Amino acid sequence: MFARVTPFKMKPDSRKEAEEIMTRVKDQIMGLQGMQHFVCTMNDDGSGYIFALLTSKEESETNQPRVKEIWANFAHLLEKQPRAEGFDVVRDWVKEPA
Repeated sequence: MFARVTPFKMKPDSRKEAEEIMTRVKDQIMGLQGMQHFVCTMNDDGSGYIFALLTSKEESETNQPRVKEIWANFAHLLEKQPRAEGFDVVRDWVKEPA
């Protein structure tokens, strides 16, 4: 398993529009090769992180051109182009339902 962690910063007052765009591109995001889990966090000031879990580093790297295309939907809302970092997943714990 491989994780991409992407910090980003949206322009002031752009959160609502960013959330609307994210909903529209959900199928594109979840359709990326190897995508297993996607989490987007964002504070009211537009700062946030994306956590994407993929099956492998190779699949993550293969996706990079498509990921840039998806980010292009947010270009007018971003303070600057985000830069992802990749990590090997060493633990992935999920609490089982009671």
